[in-house]
Amino acid sequence: MTTTEHDGLDWLLETLLAKTPGARHALVLSRDGLKLCLSSGLSIDRADQLAAIASGIQALAHGASMEFGDGSGGVRQSMTEFHGGILFIVEAGEGAHLAVVGEEYADAGVIGHHMNELVEQMGNRLRSDPRTGARMTDPRADSRADPPAGPAGGSFPGGGSGARSDLDGTRGKRQA
Repeated sequence: MTTTEHDGLDWLLETLLAKTPGARHALVLSRDGLKLCLSSGLSIDRADQLAAIASGIQALAHGASMEFGDGSGGVRQSMTEFHGGILFIVEAGEGAHLAVVGEEYADAGVIGHHMNELVEQMGNRLRSDPRTGARMTDPRADSRADPPAGPAGGSFPGGGSGARSDLDGTRGKRQA
């Protein structure tokens, strides 16, 4: 899904803001942080920033769900309160999220309810398929390889490659 595919959906975000007291901005974003459609009060730069923030929060919430939830990784909603406002994020179809920034006095229940209504109304039109083209690689892939040798391919003081554990309690102690 690209932004141009959803330009006609911006009015739904405007309607959400108009009927939700205390709601300031609304944005639909892809799971990987691309803005898909946005309310008129957001500049392009601020929408990019909000999309990146919301995507990061949802990724952390997904991790928390995997570790401490039922293991499915599902996230119903995320809410972050900060001085001057509240950020609400809900899943909005396959691979997409809806983010709303509200005033700090906003009623979280009302905002959450209206967000969920919009998601139900929109159905799969908010779907965002993963990006294709460039090969997506795990940036941590290199760190899974064998640990590097010491300086200039040698070993670190005390022997070894620097990758040994301290199971015997000798790390950092002088050997006689």
